[in-house]
Amino acid sequence: LTGIPGLQHLHHWISVPFCIMYLVTLAGNSTLLCVIKADPSLHMPMFLFLSMLAVIDLVMSTSITPKMLGIFWFHSTAISLDACLTQMYFVHAFSVMESGVLVAMAFDRYVAICNPLRYLSILTSPVVAAIGLATLLRAVVFMSPLTFQIRRLPLCSLAAVDHSYCEHMAVLKLACGSAAFSNTYSLSISTYVGSFDSLLIALSYMLILRAVLNLSSPQARKKAFSTCGSHLCIIALFYIPGLLSMYMERYQQELPPHIQVLLADLYLLIPPAFNPLIYGIRMKQIRDGARRVMSRRR
Repeated sequence: LTGIPGLQHLHHWISVPFCIMYLVTLAGNSTLLCVIKADPSLHMPMFLFLSMLAVIDLVMSTSITPKMLGIFWFHSTAISLDACLTQMYFVHAFSVMESGVLVAMAFDRYVAICNPLRYLSILTSPVVAAIGLATLLRAVVFMSPLTFQIRRLPLCSLAAVDHSYCEHMAVLKLACGSAAFSNTYSLSISTYVGSFDSLLIALSYMLILRAVLNLSSPQARKKAFSTCGSHLCIIALFYIPGLLSMYMERYQQELPPHIQVLLADLYLLIPPAFNPLIYGIRMKQIRDGARRVMSRRR
C-alpha cells in the first residue's frame, strides 16, 4: 500500500483530520449504541436500525483506518495478500450492508408516517431481525464471488497497491491475467445496489412527502420533516461520495490519483463520523435518551 500517491510528504498532516474523524466515529457510534441499549424507550424499530448502522460504521471504519494511520505515521506499507483481500471484502460488503440498512430506515419512516397505527404490528422484532439478516446475506452473496475471483487471478509479484487501503479496482490493477469478469461483475453489482436501493429510498420518500403534506397539524409536519431530514442527510453523505468515487475510479483516468484516493478515503471516513452527530443533534428522542441515561448514572 502506497498511501495517497503523490502526497506522501503530506501524510503526517493528512493523518490529523483522518485520526480525528476516526476517534469521533468510535466515540459517537459507541455512545449511540450505549444510549439505545440503556434506554428502554429507544427499543423501537427505528433505533434498532440506527444501531445496525452504528455497528456497520464502526466495522467499516476500523477495517481501514488503523492500517491507514500506520502507513501515514510509521510507513507500515506492507500487507499480505490474504489481509488485503480480507480488508477489501469487509469494506465492500459493509458498504452494501449500509446501503441496505438505509433502505430499511426509509421503509421504517414510510410505515411510521403513512401507517402509524400499524407501525408496531408491521415492524415487529422478528421482522426487524429478518431485515437485518437479509441485509447481511445480500452483502455476503454479492461480495464473496468478487473476493474469490481476485484470489484466483495471477497477480504480479512485488507489486504495490496505489491506494491507502485495498480498494477493489486498485487491487485489480495488479492482475497479470484478464480481469474483465471481475471488473464487469464489480461494476454491475455497484450499479445494481446503488440504483435499486436509491430507487426504493426515493419511492419511500415520495410517499412520505405526500402523506406529510396531507397532515393537518403544523407541529406534526414539522416533526415528520425533522426526523426524515436526519435520514436524508445520512443518505446524501453515503451515496454522493460513494458514487463519485466509484465512477471516477473507472472512467476518469485523467483525474490525479491523489484526488481519487482522497475521495475514496473520505467516502469511508466522513459518513461514520457524521452519522451519530446528525442523529444526536437532530433527533430529540436520542438527546432525551442520553439525558435519562446520564441522570440515572449520577
